[in-house]
Formats: sequence, structure tokens, C-alpha cells
Amino acid sequence: MIEYLTQETFKEKVFNFEQNKEWKFEGELPCIIDFYADWCGPCKMVAPILEELAEEYKGKVDVYKVDTEDQRELSAMFGIQSIPSLLFVPKDGQPQMAMGALPKDTFKKAFKDVFNVE
Repeated sequence: MIEYLTQETFKEKVFNFEQNKEWKFEGELPCIIDFYADWCGPCKMVAPILEELAEEYKGKVDVYKVDTEDQRELSAMFGIQSIPSLLFVPKDGQPQMAMGALPKDTFKKAFKDVFNVE
């Protein structure tokens, strides 16, 4: 199931930017965060793919969404200029950003390469 993050839930589940200057992942599972907006056409193309991935990778990868219209400060922290922007967050190591509507195969490859999850 996809969870929608606010700035508060982001600090609990992904990164507490108020307590840490260096990147420190707070989550249990690697995650992907979709920075989107309701009016964005490519975001609407990615949404059903993320729903499918959330089911297929349940218990292995968490799928989150951040509404860039509602969570402007959070979006600004990551320098979101274009949407969809997808942040791949491994358990260890630095997060990686991808731009644009990606096909499902690309997500699966990224889960394997970045998260070591199949």
C-alpha cells in the first residue's frame, strides 16, 4: 500500500533533517518516494505502476508519495524542479533521484541494482 508523506511523517520514516545534518535513513525497508502533483500527466502514468510495485514488493520495499503542491518545503529540500521525481532510498548509502515517468521494468531494475531486492 502506498503511503502519503507529510513533512512530519517524512522525518519519522525516511530522514529526520532537524536532528541530523548527514544523511541517516530512519526506515526499516528501502523505499521509493514519488514527488508528484495531481495536475501532472506523467505523474498519473506512474501512479498505477507504483501501486502494482507496492503490492509486488510488499515487505521488501516501501512506496511513498509526496504531493509537491501540499508539501512545498519538503519538495524544496530535495530541489524538486520537475515532476514526477522519484527518490530511491536504500537502507545503507545515499539516496538517488530519477526524473520522469519510468516504465515498470526500469523500477524493477533499480530495485535490484539500488536496493538488492528482487
